[in-house]
Amino acid sequence: MSFFVENTAPIGDFKAVPAGLHLARCYRIIDLGTQRTEFDGQEKHQRKIMLGWELHGKDDEGEELVTERGDPLAIFKNYTLSWSEKANLRIDLQNWRNKPFTDAEMRRFDIQSILGAWCMLTVIPRPGKNGKMYSNVKGVAPVPSVIKSAGLPPAINPNQVFRIAEPDYELFETFGKGLKAMIEESPEWQALQGRKAVPTPVKAPSSGFDDMADDLPF
Repeated sequence: MSFFVENTAPIGDFKAVPAGLHLARCYRIIDLGTQRTEFDGQEKHQRKIMLGWELHGKDDEGEELVTERGDPLAIFKNYTLSWSEKANLRIDLQNWRNKPFTDAEMRRFDIQSILGAWCMLTVIPRPGKNGKMYSNVKGVAPVPSVIKSAGLPPAINPNQVFRIAEPDYELFETFGKGLKAMIEESPEWQALQGRKAVPTPVKAPSSGFDDMADDLPF
């Protein structure tokens, strides 16, 4: 299974996630297929995924982290589907579970095992290329035992997984225009629609853990 993610909407367009440390639950994984990226003048085509979290708690002013409709604020982060030592996906997942992956675990890891898992997110503001400020996930960490012992809040959003290979079109129609456009531009989506051949996908881990400690989030 292969997937992609990026930032939240720009600060100022609607209620943004405030900077700070927040209790969060992963509820969404979205496959965006192979995406074109450019860094230092070099063009790359990389398989991407999106992870999404719902936030719980209050900001520094004591206001609940909810939208005007009362839904929990959500934040997203894009990842290249890679297990290299410097890959953000591997770094964040290892920090999240507070334990490095072994080679055997990485061969057997199922990305869906993080659905419903709780964590602490460090959120920071960062300017985008368009000059607007965005809320970005800077770090992911496990939930402290003192918070766990006090009891975690109930989950709000249903767990959602979107795969291009087997698309849930009803879920797809709930995505914003920008997210839809990203998915539709991927060669995997276009191949599904019969418009072009799909490239050979990057090999991704595809199973679960059987021997992890019970206190690990996944």
